Amino acid sequence: MASVHKATTLVLMFCLLALGRAEYLKYKDPKQPVAVRIKDLLGRMTLAEKIGQMTQIERENATADALAKYFIGSVLSGGGSVPAPQASAQAWAAMVTEMQKGALSTRLGIPIIYGIDAVHGHNNVYKATIFPHNVGLGATRDPDLVKRIGEATALEVRATGIPYAFAPCIAVCRDPRWGRCYESYSEDPKVVQSLTSLISGLQGDAPADSAGRPYVGGSKKVAACAKHYVGDGGTHNGINENNTIIDTHGLLSIHMPPYYNSIIRGVSTVMVSYSSWNGVKMHANHFLVTDFLKNKLKFRGFVISDWEGIDRITTPPHANYSYSIEAGVGAGIDMVRIRHVKHVHQLFFLQKVVEHKLYY
Repeated sequence: MASVHKATTLVLMFCLLALGRAEYLKYKDPKQPVAVRIKDLLGRMTLAEKIGQMTQIERENATADALAKYFIGSVLSGGGSVPAPQASAQAWAAMVTEMQKGALSTRLGIPIIYGIDAVHGHNNVYKATIFPHNVGLGATRDPDLVKRIGEATALEVRATGIPYAFAPCIAVCRDPRWGRCYESYSEDPKVVQSLTSLISGLQGDAPADSAGRPYVGGSKKVAACAKHYVGDGGTHNGINENNTIIDTHGLLSIHMPPYYNSIIRGVSTVMVSYSSWNGVKMHANHFLVTDFLKNKLKFRGFVISDWEGIDRITTPPHANYSYSIEAGVGAGIDMVRIRHVKHVHQLFFLQKVVEHKLYY
């Protein structure tokens, strides 16, 4: 009997060793270079998994089952979207952890990225520290103060289990009639450029050898988002989400400069504006999103739509969703923000568009 027991033990050991070798996954090995891990992961992903990773859905629809079924890559809390009235930091963290369980239960175990509008402090969360909005901070002309506000905000966001903040807004407000002018640091692009220091506060100071590449400096920092790309503060007559009528020189000298600084600081994401440039919706503008932002400026983070932003490519919104997906993804948007998981199905109508986009 002892011999049988020993033999059985040896067989189990060999099986476990073989299983361990079979389950070695390069993309889960932190010792592997990032490029190697990415290539390995993408090589294992189905088209459905890739489409799911390109999708961000609202918290209220993000059940563990939905996340697992559709391989969702990201979840957000919109304004006022909370786990419970006056929810504590612990309640927020528990909610995010539960969602992560659903994501990690999938075949490849890819965690979600949870994002939130922490635009002047962690303003969706009860008892969070609230700071002056951008128009007030711009009046200080103090990049160091703004950076320290970013550091404090990052700590409170991470305390709720969230790693991603949709901030800062780096609009250059050129017309005080714009109802969101308070979201702009200044009408002077140089002032706005200097106050991109918030990004360094949220993410940490990018090492000298990684300038221009996305950077998040550890567990006390969050990924930042430069928004709204580009020209949202220059719309005609200050009408929100309207048309910015300006020549290329004006766009590049007034509205684009803050993005130069954001990329140098290693901003992780860029959010596209609802507005248009000379009649072309930014969510469908291949020249500015792909040719300029990605190819000319060498932005290497991911480009995210605004809330249901691709829906608004058409008038009325959502009139031709298949066309909107094709136009938005074709323009260079990497992650699409949608309300309902049922809209994920519609992404499958454009498999060829998505397949063409997802290459390395």
